[in-house]
Amino acid sequence: MTVKHATFTLERTYPVPPSRVFAAWADPAAKRRWFVPGGEHELDFRVGGRETVHAAGPDGTPLAVLSIYHDIVPERRIVYSTTLSGADALATVSITTVELAGEGEATRLVLTEQGTFLDGAEEPAWREQGTGDWLDRLGEELK
Repeated sequence: MTVKHATFTLERTYPVPPSRVFAAWADPAAKRRWFVPGGEHELDFRVGGRETVHAAGPDGTPLAVLSIYHDIVPERRIVYSTTLSGADALATVSITTVELAGEGEATRLVLTEQGTFLDGAEEPAWREQGTGDWLDRLGEELK
């Protein structure tokens, strides 16, 4: 039984105003396109709202993700907690803060995640890579 703790921060700059970036997080159809390329996705984007994903991992293991939104400041900040389970075993618990700042006609996004990784089911480096991948897909969505 092992526990790893890790924190990472990723930054991206998108050539659109914060309102567009925020809308891509808030709109269920838009978020599904960039966040969940395969699997089932539901989004209730409000404080206290839930987001769920049911998909398969690279090895076919069933994955379940549950996020709960704790703080939403339109066009500025999103804070949520997430659990990730694989094959009915809890793998990670994390809290994520997304900050949006206008820079001229662009938006600087800063995402910080603090995670607890349980029993080697997921590694911090894997989570950081996967998060970076979906932030890149968000950039494609915003073009």
